[in-house]
Amino acid sequence: MRYKQKRVYSWSPGLAYTVGLIASDGCLQKDGRHIDLTSVDIEQLHNFQEAIGRKLPISSKFNNNNQKAWRIQFSDVAYYDFLLSAGLTPNKSKTIGSLDIPDELYSDFLLGLFDGDGSSFGFVDKRWKSSFMFYITFTSASPLFLNFIKATNTRRSHTTGGFVHKSIRAESLAYAKRDSHLLFAYMYKTGHVPSLTRKKLK
Repeated sequence: MRYKQKRVYSWSPGLAYTVGLIASDGCLQKDGRHIDLTSVDIEQLHNFQEAIGRKLPISSKFNNNNQKAWRIQFSDVAYYDFLLSAGLTPNKSKTIGSLDIPDELYSDFLLGLFDGDGSSFGFVDKRWKSSFMFYITFTSASPLFLNFIKATNTRRSHTTGGFVHKSIRAESLAYAKRDSHLLFAYMYKTGHVPSLTRKKLK
């Protein structure tokens, strides 16, 4: 028997945000009950606690780059099963594909994904005067997952571009200036979920 009394998790903005975080920085262990979330930003773990509505212990460790990171590891069969129902699996890094996210909560999920493995950057292209280039990227080891994100972004936020390119350890889905503005407006439009301060202000 996997549990004595099972919690009930139903889709909400907060839970959609946590699915995005787990899809990027989290891990479902093979035992069918433990979930792990690791980040170099302790604020991200506090945001996870707020979004899931639970006060969970936070510990510290050093990642593969010898950089201090923060970790939440907890046992919750109901939440584990909720993540499975959304399409997440153990050892998901290279196998994750399409997820089953309600359309009305996709923006909250995408914000969690961006807070996890997303980034934004800008620069001035010296070839043209007054040209400021701005990009937003989502990174994953699974091209299937990035194709799912690209297609859903087009359908839900009306982006028209986006291109996938390979890096050393993963692949990135990148959007240029116009689409980046569309995605930022889309992800932060509700204000119903927490967000990582440094990425929002950037």
